[in-house]
Amino acid sequence: MVDDQMIGCVTAYYEDGDLKRWLEVGIIIYQSHQWQKGIGKAALSKWIDQLWKTTDLPHLGLTTWSGNTRMIHLAESLGMKQEACVRKVRYWQDQYWDSVKYGILRKSD
Repeated sequence: MVDDQMIGCVTAYYEDGDLKRWLEVGIIIYQSHQWQKGIGKAALSKWIDQLWKTTDLPHLGLTTWSGNTRMIHLAESLGMKQEACVRKVRYWQDQYWDSVKYGILRKSD
């Protein structure tokens, strides 16, 4: 929420269905004029903190595409590491892009 307006959302979904041991996160900021203001970083950081508190999982993941340089920068700025790159599997605007997977491990106490 910014100025009492919902400008986006964070998500989490299990890649492995009912097993519920492989959790991926996501974020969307609806309007481009809200991008590059630190809103997404703050929201995703808080969301990841919340997921660490409410799950016992050792890993959280995020998947994007190679053309989404802002999301790649965001993931890396939150300490996520690139874990996989599946080449030329995303198709957008008459061009193939890589699918890029990022992840972060729970910090040990």
